[in-house]
Amino acid sequence: MRTRPIKLASCLSKDVVDMPQGMHGSFFAGRLIAVPETRQLDVLADLLQKRGADVLRCPLVAILDAPDAGPVLDWIERFIAQPPDLFVIYTGEGIQRLIGFAAKADLRQRFVSALAVPRKLCRGPKPRRALKQLGLNADIDALAPTTAGIIDTLSTLDLTHLRVAVQLYGDRRIPELDEFLAAKGIVADFVAPYVYASAADDERVLDLVARLHEGQVDAIAFTSKSQVDRLFKLAREHGLEDRLQAALARTCVAAIGPVVAATLEAAGVSVDTMPEESFFMKPLVTALAERFGAPQQIED
Repeated sequence: MRTRPIKLASCLSKDVVDMPQGMHGSFFAGRLIAVPETRQLDVLADLLQKRGADVLRCPLVAILDAPDAGPVLDWIERFIAQPPDLFVIYTGEGIQRLIGFAAKADLRQRFVSALAVPRKLCRGPKPRRALKQLGLNADIDALAPTTAGIIDTLSTLDLTHLRVAVQLYGDRRIPELDEFLAAKGIVADFVAPYVYASAADDERVLDLVARLHEGQVDAIAFTSKSQVDRLFKLAREHGLEDRLQAALARTCVAAIGPVVAATLEAAGVSVDTMPEESFFMKPLVTALAERFGAPQQIED
């Protein structure tokens, strides 16, 4: 990975190199650090804020957990208590998000065990792969990777008296599927474990580009390839890619690991800092702190 000299204007604009050892809890004081909204956002934000940083939270992922966990967890508990006869799975993302919600509630193993019970109809190869990662197999493939393909496939099955669960594509119900199931007398149990970024989220990303361009942000920390892709996609769509490139050249850029670093460099962005070997949140904050001249490792 290429690195470049420390950019004094952004990374060392304040005198932190000679900071006393006892000041390790505030070495980010006065700095604004942009971090992505992810499942582990609070972990990263807390590590930075405990050390004095102002945190700018940015929706740099296009897919987010459902904002209200309650209905998702209720669905998971129903699924565990009485697995359906047939589970229609639209996306691999949906399976991964459901597993994430179950894990947070200490229900992961019970949920995986329950997933093994029903026949599983997959819309396409991605949910099949997601199941395989859990040691499970799909039982039925949709005739085509579309809602019409799912309906055509369901039409070949005897659905009499079956209990059906459906993992939705995003957070929207699908009228054609609703009508088909209703005609069969089936009241399906639907779950929507994730949502797509909204237009308001897009505006927040564009505001980040503007703040980077104006020099308001001291550092930005990337934790996934998809964050880089989304940032540049929106900048490109609004004719701001050159402005973003120039802004990132003046800003301290941190990557959680080599995959993210490679994605940034492929986009023409040099990476200032990255953990040396342990690619997690705390080592990322340590690497960023050391780039700012902190004299100590990050402690709990």
